[in-house]
Amino acid sequence: MTKIVAISALEVLDSRGNPTVQAHVRLASGAVGEACAPSGASTGSREALELRDGDKSRYLGKGVLKAVEAVNGKIRDALLGMDARDQRGLDEAMLALDGTDNKANLGANAILAVSLAAAKAAANAKGVPLYAHIAELYGQPGQYSMPVPMMNIINGGEHADNNVDIQEFMVQPVGAPNFREGATHGRGDFPRAEESALRERPFNLGWR
Repeated sequence: MTKIVAISALEVLDSRGNPTVQAHVRLASGAVGEACAPSGASTGSREALELRDGDKSRYLGKGVLKAVEAVNGKIRDALLGMDARDQRGLDEAMLALDGTDNKANLGANAILAVSLAAAKAAANAKGVPLYAHIAELYGQPGQYSMPVPMMNIINGGEHADNNVDIQEFMVQPVGAPNFREGATHGRGDFPRAEESALRERPFNLGWR
């Protein structure tokens, strides 16, 4: 019942107004998963490649129709009939199909969107949250913990107009009893960090 029977994708806009890939995976049971590939504001030279169209007449060359075509063609043909619960098998099949170190043929945006959509479909088929499904995949069912938030308090590098080499200085409220308290503690560190930094040496913190 968790056999993949349909895979499709389309071009959508992300929170920055840039095109990205949205993938849909449907299983024999009728369970469906959908996911969009995230995209950072800046990418390093060694990061996996986002497949963009390069057509300046559409979205300044940032269109993802090539990645969508990869999902609706090669990726779909390779994964149809596979078990959505076999996350490693699905991911390895897509990596083998791509055949590059940086996912340049199919695009990391195509591969990631399908991978996450398949995981969501498998979780929906089992009637469990995605985090519970992932915990089971890692052999740790029932072992859950809330993530600890990380707050960026000072920017440097390319993200700021100062001479700080380190791109981000972050705080992490380890030991907070819950996420709410952790977020509260982290937010309280913003003005304290600013005051301390400006007292020592006035400069642009990068996040104003």
